[in-house]
Amino acid sequence: MAKVYLFLAAGFEEIEALTVVDILRRDKIEVVMISVENEANVTGAHQITVKADLSYDEADFEDVDMLILPGGPGHTILGEHAGLTEKIKAYNLSRKRIAAICAAPSILGKLGVLIGKKAVCYPGYEKDLQGANVLKEEVVTDGNITTSRGVGTAIPFALELIKLLDCETESGAMKSRIIYRQ
Repeated sequence: MAKVYLFLAAGFEEIEALTVVDILRRDKIEVVMISVENEANVTGAHQITVKADLSYDEADFEDVDMLILPGGPGHTILGEHAGLTEKIKAYNLSRKRIAAICAAPSILGKLGVLIGKKAVCYPGYEKDLQGANVLKEEVVTDGNITTSRGVGTAIPFALELIKLLDCETESGAMKSRIIYRQ
């Protein structure tokens, strides 16, 4: 079974984080919500407070298949977290999977992770996708990097992650189970 870490910081976009957690867990993918704050309770951009499973300092990255970064105003906190940014760079060097949605792909761009890759982001953050071939698709996977555009693309983003972590058949089955029509 695949295991992923999804990172939370104050001001995270709730739909982008919780939709992904919900859909991946429905597929039996182990999703661990990691707080980069000093406490387990993290409040999102729309004042929804979520209790993270672990703090960053408690996290063991040994068997984690993917790192996921939600957007929202909290993405800046994620991008300033030294430990997390080092893990992102290490995951990229090892060709391990990294996924980011909305404004969070800008973190990857600023770290040089998107050089030569196709990527998408929330409109207005394109300048931060340094070295990327910026597209307008809902979700783009290029090698080990998956990016998506925002709240309205959270379900296709989660389905793409299932396809990558489990398989295309499971992604299609989940699409049917949640009655997702596109």
